[in-house]
Amino acid sequence: MQVKFRTTQLLRCYESHTEATRRWGAAVARRYVQRINDLYAAETIENLYRIPSLRFHALKGDRQGQYALALTDRARLIVGVAGAPETIVWVEEVSKHYGD
Repeated sequence: MQVKFRTTQLLRCYESHTEATRRWGAAVARRYVQRINDLYAAETIENLYRIPSLRFHALKGDRQGQYALALTDRARLIVGVAGAPETIVWVEEVSKHYGD
C-alpha cells in the first residue's frame, strides 16, 4: 500500500527512532515503526484484517471512516483510507486509547 502522513512530525517519527521515542516513549515508538512497515507491506486494507496482532478495526461515531491499529495496551495508531481499491493509507495520529 501507499502510505502518506498527515503531518511532517509523524513522518519524522517514522524516519527517526529518536524523535519517536522522545515523543511517545520507547515501546510506542518501536511499535509505531513496525505498524507503518506493516502498512507498507500490505497490498490492500483487507490484508490488515487478517493479521490478529494488529487488532485492525473501523472506528465509530465522530471517527467514522477511520481505522485503528494497536500499538500498545493504551496506544493506537489512527489511519484513514483512500483510493479506488483502498490502497492509500493516511497516518492520522497516535492516540492514547483511554485518554489518560
